[in-house]
Amino acid sequence: MREQEYDWMARLEQDFWWYRGMRRITSRVLEPWLRGRKVRRVLEAGCGTGYFSYLLQEELGWHVYPVDLAAEGLSYGRRMGLDRMSQANLAALPFQAGSFDVVTSMDVLPHFPPGEECQPIRELARVLTPGGLLVLRVSALDLLRSRHSQYVNERQRFTRPRLTRLIRDSGIRVLRCTYANSLLLPVALAKFRLWEPMTQKAPDSGVKPVPQWLDHLLHGCLKAESAWLGRGFNLPAGQSLVLVGEKVS
Repeated sequence: MREQEYDWMARLEQDFWWYRGMRRITSRVLEPWLRGRKVRRVLEAGCGTGYFSYLLQEELGWHVYPVDLAAEGLSYGRRMGLDRMSQANLAALPFQAGSFDVVTSMDVLPHFPPGEECQPIRELARVLTPGGLLVLRVSALDLLRSRHSQYVNERQRFTRPRLTRLIRDSGIRVLRCTYANSLLLPVALAKFRLWEPMTQKAPDSGVKPVPQWLDHLLHGCLKAESAWLGRGFNLPAGQSLVLVGEKVS
């Protein structure tokens, strides 16, 4: 990603509506599969600034190992006191097989060119201990590509059938896979397919401050989705996909 995007992330990811809402959704989808499970070592593959790793460490007491390809992102994490950070490519992780009880990767696979996503998926599966959990979030549906997608060098988006097939082929049993960020689909389609092509503006970040009333409104949509997903219901379409899988022993 561009260095400027890391700066925007570091400024806003604690309170910005999308980050708060998607963390809540991911937590609700993952929650049932953590019950009764002992978690010691956790990998966040593609950690960005490291803020999500920081939350996992502080709130859940996990020993988190954040890795990212970009030194810019790692520098923010080190300022937060994360001391197990390392620079690495997801396609060649510097860890032994079966090293982690949980592996998370949030919105990283879309940055690999189409056809090159299989190797990082195999690496995520390789470093998982048998019976360990894989937690993925990816951008969904090509129709929803935007100026922000171009700005952050997003190379592809996924459908639910394709993502689940890729994960199963890597030796991971899919426990749950659902679309998310669904209630805002009409707004997203109007913005990405009508407004942005009409205005023809250059690619730009979508991670920028919005008025407080709008932040509350947008977050409210994701909060409502998290409640629905927390009851075990899936969503049929959305701007993101959230997947939880278990490595076959």
